[in-house]
Amino acid sequence: MTARKNNRPFVLINMAMTADGKIATSNRAITTFGSPLDSDHLYELRATTDAVMSGARTIDTNPVLLGNGGEKFRKLRQKNGLGDYALRIIVSGSASIDPAAEIFKHRFAPIILLTTERAAKSRLKKLTPLIDDLGQFGENELDIVAALRWLQEKWQVQRLLCEGGADLNDLLFRADVVDEINLTICPFIFGGRTAPTISAGTGLMALDKARQFELVSHKKIGSELYAVFRRK
Repeated sequence: MTARKNNRPFVLINMAMTADGKIATSNRAITTFGSPLDSDHLYELRATTDAVMSGARTIDTNPVLLGNGGEKFRKLRQKNGLGDYALRIIVSGSASIDPAAEIFKHRFAPIILLTTERAAKSRLKKLTPLIDDLGQFGENELDIVAALRWLQEKWQVQRLLCEGGADLNDLLFRADVVDEINLTICPFIFGGRTAPTISAGTGLMALDKARQFELVSHKKIGSELYAVFRRK
């Protein structure tokens, strides 16, 4: 279990994608398509981390709780020297997450909102009673580097798992803070010009700016391919 020994957490991204690189259909009607084994893989990764993070749209459009996966994985967390649950982190630059989202109805672990200075006070007023801490970093775009440092300093986060979506992943890649990528490649083709990939947003505009990773492991189980990449 790798941890980063500097002023920010070790950051992992975990995503399932189709064979043509999509993480959802164009209309976002299909966003979950991995096997039960892929679901277990997700919880196994969560069981190695202090915190799990997701973007607001992922939270809004899915009944996402960011939980531990049940007793089996709670015991795995304990075996790894961690508490029963990871911190739950929501990222929304405008604090536009729906206060009625399912995650706020389940109070088993702290919820932290990361946002920016442009977040409307009226939105923050509605969300503040639902969360356990608020971090505002950056004027227009979230300063993810400052946010990660704050999470380590205030909440002792050493390993953080990001589960998307594509815009949040893009923010992490552009800031060059991704240490590991776990990809499950699934036997589907979605197509669609507007169907999201694992990283969207602004992106990087030149080859010499591309973030480089190396394949450190891969395995085929059934019709799925599980691959792990680490930063070079």
